[in-house]
Amino acid sequence: MGQNLKSILITGGAGFIGSNFIPYFLENYKEYRVVNLDLLTYAGNLKNLESVEGHPRYSFIQGDICDRKLLEKIFAHYNISGVIHFAAESHVDNSIANPGVFIKTNVQGTFNLLDVAYKTWMIKPFHYKEEYIGSRFHHISTDEVYGSLGDTGYFTEETPYAPNSPYSASKAGADMVVRSYFHTYGLDTVITNCSNNYGPNQHAEKLIPTIVRNAVAGEKIPIYGNGKNVRDWIYVLDHIKGVLKVYFEGTTGEVYNIGGDNEFQNIEIAYKICKLLNEIQPLDRGDYLNQITYVQDRAGHDHRYAIDSSKMRNNFNWRAEESFESGLRTTVEWLLNA
Repeated sequence: MGQNLKSILITGGAGFIGSNFIPYFLENYKEYRVVNLDLLTYAGNLKNLESVEGHPRYSFIQGDICDRKLLEKIFAHYNISGVIHFAAESHVDNSIANPGVFIKTNVQGTFNLLDVAYKTWMIKPFHYKEEYIGSRFHHISTDEVYGSLGDTGYFTEETPYAPNSPYSASKAGADMVVRSYFHTYGLDTVITNCSNNYGPNQHAEKLIPTIVRNAVAGEKIPIYGNGKNVRDWIYVLDHIKGVLKVYFEGTTGEVYNIGGDNEFQNIEIAYKICKLLNEIQPLDRGDYLNQITYVQDRAGHDHRYAIDSSKMRNNFNWRAEESFESGLRTTVEWLLNA
């Protein structure tokens, strides 16, 4: 197994963010073995991890975080001494149609991971086994747990939770379970809440891939409501670098918000993508902008998300480096070639 290697469990590593995280982590943290646990639902794709197939420090296991016995076997067999928990049901529309799956995966699954980590790493509350001192559980959450902002203001780590969709409610529930394992048992936990990620490998259901796919297919580009809902966007690699800062340097029990300082209305995103496509892959039939169509708004659609990342900047000198223009171009070009 490589006696000097530490084993870290990455859940949901075949998903969008996880599949960007794993190759970066293997390249930059050579003292670690990565164990990737992913159920391979519609949102997971091993094609995104072809670059690390056969890597001597990488193992893939297809399985469910709701399967406690499987988790116990993985922790024991690989001697897991750290967890970065990306796995989640994450599409808001799907949570409206089928909320039970979100509660099960995001709340029950997170509890299973926490409890197996606790029972593997600790003798009793606040007492780690000597060989597991320093073992950490990093929970990846979302800015959506904070609810909806008006036209001004920002989410901080002190913003009260006010989730409005079954998705965000399930993530808020998971966050609370993580918090309880820190306060009750002394488990070394950290939580990061991030804004909307974008970049290569993103699933087709999300906003940017949907706009690109429909545009090039000559179909209507659907924009909810009046298109004025605002999101803060972060390039996936910037998010990953922030996660690693917190995993290795963050204070136990703390929450850190990771944002991109890139606020745009959904309609602005559609305009930007159409203009890029007009340049990269121009149409004979006219302008991609003509395909933009307003559709009935999503139920309970939050107006605005925006993150104050000053805690990240002040603690780690971290900031999002990728400009939205260059990141969007990279993403659109990847989607066109995927």
